[in-house]
Amino acid sequence: MTENEHSTRGAYVNTGKEFSRDTTYIETRITRDGSDGYPVEAGRYRLIAARACPWANRAIIVRRLLGLEDAISLGTPGPTHDKRSWTFDLDPDGRDPVLGIERLQEAFFKRDPEYPRGITVPAIVDVPSGAVVTNNFPQITLDFATEWKEFHRDGAPDLYPEKLREEIDQVAKRIFTEVNNGVYRCGFAGSQEAYNDAYDRLFTALDWLEERLSHQRFLVGETITEVDVRLFTTLVRFDAVYHGHFKCNRNKLTEMPALWGYARDLFQTPGFGDTIDFDQIKDHYYIVHEDINPTGIVPKGPDLANWHTEHGREGLGGRPFGRGTPPAAG
Repeated sequence: MTENEHSTRGAYVNTGKEFSRDTTYIETRITRDGSDGYPVEAGRYRLIAARACPWANRAIIVRRLLGLEDAISLGTPGPTHDKRSWTFDLDPDGRDPVLGIERLQEAFFKRDPEYPRGITVPAIVDVPSGAVVTNNFPQITLDFATEWKEFHRDGAPDLYPEKLREEIDQVAKRIFTEVNNGVYRCGFAGSQEAYNDAYDRLFTALDWLEERLSHQRFLVGETITEVDVRLFTTLVRFDAVYHGHFKCNRNKLTEMPALWGYARDLFQTPGFGDTIDFDQIKDHYYIVHEDINPTGIVPKGPDLANWHTEHGREGLGGRPFGRGTPPAAG
């Protein structure tokens, strides 16, 4: 294994190659029946999720939408990190106040002292043992929606309704490969050919989404679902980071009317925009990705006040929470 094979800082680009994401995660699940040894239990687990990271941001949003704050505590590492681990530099004395650790790496090594891969967020830690249970980000949010129902707030949305799961899964798959991961395939491309291919695939998918969202308020069905959360965390970072830093610059999000209206609609929905910290987002990408921004200079722009402007999406019908209610202000 090379020094940077599983690095989380500094070297992301392999010269001459396209970017390939390591998708091997700890697949242990927390379930009602406890079949993997970790039963659903309020107060036992701590979600570690940096606000800068789009994959972790999903888990923060879903936890808030479903009202799981009292059942699952939240630890938030700072936006920057070294080569091997996210650190709790935002907390007093640089330690997570519940786990008492300085680096998320410590919880991974409690689970496996020889853990060989990148230390990623989101991760869920078993508080009594101090060991990571899982960092399998796609499954974490699905399990929040299905396995943790006993602890959902009154009025919580059904983010993964059974009758729509097949369509949600299909749309989510394309969004992951072409958009969520597509921006990284552009930014971390190791050759012009790899970049050109990634760029074309990304904007083909964004054009497909632009057309889809010109006729419907949400991606699947009449309410927000898991797949809306998954797309939102990429869109909200697009103009601030991906357009310039990752060279995804055919156009800005603000120049795609349906997607821009959709993104603002979600941003202004409780549980979405109130989880976003644009300063942390910019610090993360522009400081951590040393190989594509060696100066470490963080841009002052763009002006982000436009996220609060009217979106006019209500005319397409649908209600964000269906028969439910938004989460309380937090």
